[in-house]
Amino acid sequence: MTKTVLLSNAYVATMDGQRRELPGGWVLVTDNQITAVGAATDPEPEASERIDLAGHVLLPGLINTHHHMYQTLTRAVPEAQDVSLFGWLRALYPIWARLTPEMIRASTRTAMAELLLSGCTTSSDHLYLFPNGACLDDQIEAAEEMGMRFHAARGSMSVGESDGGLPPDALVENERSILADTQRVIERWHDASRFSMRRVVVAPCSPFSVSEGLMRDAALLARATGTTLHTHLAENDSDVSYSLEKFGKTPARYAEDLGWLGEGVWHAHCVKLDQDGISRFAATRTGVAHCPCSNMRLGSGIAPVRRMRAAGVPVALGVDGSASNDGGHMLGEARQAMLLGRVLDQTNGPLLGAREVLEIATRGGARVLGRDDVGTIEPGMAADLAAFDISGIEHAGAQCDPLAALLFCSPVRAALTMVNGQVLVRGGVLLVADERGLVADHNRLARDLLNG
Repeated sequence: MTKTVLLSNAYVATMDGQRRELPGGWVLVTDNQITAVGAATDPEPEASERIDLAGHVLLPGLINTHHHMYQTLTRAVPEAQDVSLFGWLRALYPIWARLTPEMIRASTRTAMAELLLSGCTTSSDHLYLFPNGACLDDQIEAAEEMGMRFHAARGSMSVGESDGGLPPDALVENERSILADTQRVIERWHDASRFSMRRVVVAPCSPFSVSEGLMRDAALLARATGTTLHTHLAENDSDVSYSLEKFGKTPARYAEDLGWLGEGVWHAHCVKLDQDGISRFAATRTGVAHCPCSNMRLGSGIAPVRRMRAAGVPVALGVDGSASNDGGHMLGEARQAMLLGRVLDQTNGPLLGAREVLEIATRGGARVLGRDDVGTIEPGMAADLAAFDISGIEHAGAQCDPLAALLFCSPVRAALTMVNGQVLVRGGVLLVADERGLVADHNRLARDLLNG
């Protein structure tokens, strides 16, 4: 039986082609799609359920394009608090080597709960180590329980310390096995259809943990199977130095030579992408996942987001690993992106604005992930929506511009999160799982992991 839900009386920020904003607007959802959008002056259609969103801003669901969900188990580890990227990794690799399938599942549920409560409806995750019998299936099955639209990136590491890489030898895999398992999970789990809830991404971890051969073969595999490509690139000065010393070229030229530029490819961070790299990314429509909190936390620097976008580079947001950000709040990430962009963008013109950043967090994420069914509120799009209550003390005095208030004021929980037409958060309460139970289970496993 057809189900209709009317989301009524909201400040609707459509992010459509005209970037329409509709005070007192409404959105009609039929099953899993948006079927009509109206202004306050348009008659409201009949629906089997009406949700009154007076005092709320309604956005397209936020889209997270880079994460490491397993890292929610190792937040604020003392040895990894005050070091940059390579030192941070060396401190945490031995702990992560003790991960179990149960830990992968629990951390996925926790990370997705946190994202849903922040208005995020689609997320990618980059899982690149599989110790103690863990596999990507563990994560995908846990994700299905949470109801989030998911891009599962089958990551990998193949070059250990003994071969000049950064990770311990015990955490790397055989390259033939990596490619075979990536092919297996694509065949089992990947769904390329419109409104798909689950896609698989080919995602060797980084230039300092995999070989040139694996990078090249991964690109060939992705194109043969119609899947997308993702990795880390140009994250900090050490990353760039490694590329220059090991490969004799900048990260962008290294990626280009191995088939890692083009539509359907996106790279995390790109803090140190130079002008030549920006031009190459723009010419090929290669995407970037901007992770401002992680970049600040690890002292990596400030990604040149304004220059990238001006050149035509597709840019999205990512919360990154919850041990290099220690949070997974997408609205909070958007706020940091706006504020950090203003530090770098010292021009005489307008500073990076709230609307531009919210566009990056919605339309931008859809473009980078290669989706034409999410990221805007308009008929024919997936019913992925997030509503934020701005009637509380956090937004007192900010009613003159409700949309900008979401980022200029303190980030709040989503009051409502809908994915594929299903309400997963309502009244700021997670409906798909017991939040307290998730946290208790997660903390027990985190203690087990840290204590060995």
